Amino acid sequence: MHWYEKLNQYFPIEEMKSREHMETLLEERSDIYHKDEGPNHVLMYAELENFVFIDYLFVSKNARGQGLGHQLIEKMKQKGKPIILEVEPVNYEDSDTEKRLKFYKREGFEHANSIGYKRRSLATNELSEMEILYWAPKNESEEKIYEAMKKTYNLIHTYKDKELYGESYQPVKEVLTFDEESESKNILKDL
Repeated sequence: MHWYEKLNQYFPIEEMKSREHMETLLEERSDIYHKDEGPNHVLMYAELENFVFIDYLFVSKNARGQGLGHQLIEKMKQKGKPIILEVEPVNYEDSDTEKRLKFYKREGFEHANSIGYKRRSLATNELSEMEILYWAPKNESEEKIYEAMKKTYNLIHTYKDKELYGESYQPVKEVLTFDEESESKNILKDL
């Protein structure tokens, strides 16, 4: 099965970039956007000078629990930069969301409580809320993570969006917010 089909079957439509978008990134932004693929995994990520953004991480069901996800995250940690990713909030009707969050907590990720992320999907036109998780090897602040997320949004998520989708995503200032006083619950705390 093609790597895009694996991702498309696993991730909700509102979180997926189009195949054309991802292939364009791999071709035109190969300096920063990468694919690591094996028989049981697909890892799509952007590596910039001072952080790594994991766009998609898929491990096939038959390989889960065998340490493959841990190995892939360790490979990213070896770069010595903060690692950032977006996750769905816990959905108790979907056991995968809780398992995913427990996995990232075991891997040492923290929840960026002060960062809000709400984006309208061009595929469904629904507002999708995501949580930001990060691993910070040098205790980088959530403010630095926020700046890195803004950069990711502008360089990766909205790359050629008008050309690829016929319309543009919302500007970054409407999607990402930063509030150090946020009362947002730490989604990893009670796992």
